[in-house]
Formats: sequence, structure tokens, C-alpha cells
Amino acid sequence: MACLTRRDLGLLVLRVGTGAVLAAHGSQKLFGWFGGGGLEGTAKGMEAMGFHPGRESAIAAGLGEAGGGALLALGLATPAAGAAAAGAMAGAVSVHVPAGFFNQGGGFEYPAFLGFTAAAIGVAGAGRYSLDHATGHRFDRPWVVAVAFLGSALAAAAVLGRRAQGQGEAQPEDDQEPSEDAFSGGRPEGVEE
Repeated sequence: MACLTRRDLGLLVLRVGTGAVLAAHGSQKLFGWFGGGGLEGTAKGMEAMGFHPGRESAIAAGLGEAGGGALLALGLATPAAGAAAAGAMAGAVSVHVPAGFFNQGGGFEYPAFLGFTAAAIGVAGAGRYSLDHATGHRFDRPWVVAVAFLGSALAAAAVLGRRAQGQGEAQPEDDQEPSEDAFSGGRPEGVEE
């Protein structure tokens, strides 16, 4: 019994911590909280990064992070929450890949860690100290894990495919890279991932 309690307590701490970070990150995009660009600034940044249309991409990223994070913290619909957050982080990883792995140089270390953590929580479940447990796991059925992660993977693939297509169409005929003014440290100016 003590092992089960420690496991559930560990899941609670991991869920709340990861969910709070993701929710704060997404609220920067959606509402401009915590020094974020809000929907307008994020939409412009998304367009500059090749995500078209920018506003819809900003909404999807913000909802995946803020909504997925809030649901993870609550332990509600945990598979769907983990999948949504992991999918949003896959998009963020795609932005940071050119800068390498480590976050210090603008790399994808941070969004990859958040994405893997969210995915792991989604697969493992929320534990006893969660709304999923309190509701009899109505939103946390085994089949939901497969459907949520398949849906998130398909959505992430579609978004990244559209981004790649948009970047190919936007590339100048002489195949020059965007000017230094358009990007700062692997990210568009004023946009934090």
C-alpha cells in the first residue's frame, strides 16, 4: 500500500509541475501573460517560422500547451492531455532543431523534455490523486490512449507538413536563407518557445 501511495504522490507532483509549466507557456501565446506575445504576437511569430495560417497555428499551439497542461495538472482526460501537449511540443521541437540539441544555444532540449514528459504521463495515467480517478476514469480508458496519441501524431504531421510546404513555396528562387533580421537565435524576434 505504501508503494502505491508513493507512486501516486510522485505522479501528482510530476503532473502538476509539468502541467503548470505547459499551461504558463501556452498562456503566453494565447493571452500574453507572463511576458508573452499574446495571440497577435504569436501569430506573427508563427508566420515568420513558416506556420501558415499564423493565427490558427498560434491558437493550436496555445491550446495544446495551455489546455493540455491544465488538464495534466488536474489529472483529467490524461491521455488526451498528454497527447495534446506532446503534439504541441513536437511543433516547438521542429522550430528549434536547426539550433541543435541544447537549450543554451536555442536548441530543442527544453520542448523535447516537456513533450516526452507529457507523453509519458499520458501513457502512465494520472494516478489516484487525480480527477480521472475521482470520476471513475471516464475520460481515461485504455482505448483513449491509442486514439489520443494517434490523433495527436496525425495532427502534428499535418501541421509540420504544411509548414514544410509553406517554407518550400516561400523560399526565394536563388535559395538564399532568410535575412538575419528575420530571426534571432533560431527564433523570430520577440517569440519565445
